[in-house]
Amino acid sequence: MSRHCRIFADYHQIYLWDHGVRPDAPTDYTDADTVRRIKAAPFVVVIQPERNTEVPVAIEVVRTAPPLDLDRWDHVAEASLALPSGRLEIHECTGGSVDILSVPPGTYRVRTAHGGLATIDPDGLDGRDHYRIVLWPAPVAEIAILKQYTGPRDAP
Repeated sequence: MSRHCRIFADYHQIYLWDHGVRPDAPTDYTDADTVRRIKAAPFVVVIQPERNTEVPVAIEVVRTAPPLDLDRWDHVAEASLALPSGRLEIHECTGGSVDILSVPPGTYRVRTAHGGLATIDPDGLDGRDHYRIVLWPAPVAEIAILKQYTGPRDAP
């Protein structure tokens, strides 16, 4: 199952959460969370795009872990997401629901890949950045940074 959409990433945030639980999005961000570009809390994963505007996102739900292709991406991170209701909601930070996908209930691994980050202009409004989010059934695991991007948003 896959979706291609444009999502308004206000405050550099896109939420994936369990529609049945409707958790509160985390608000306790650290500098490390910003550098990782991903944050997890119970029943929610926050993806943090580079731009604070509408961005193109491809979302896929697959049966097994996809091959890892780090060469195509600037930043790749993973987190776990519990979806006990079997309803994955894609949600904008200050907007509303973008889509709700039916999936088998369970725990999923979420891999987010960020590409084209070097194309973003200095004011952060224009660029050819793009994002791919893939989910598959997997046991709970800690956040993992598979490829770290260092860019303007990471500077102190």
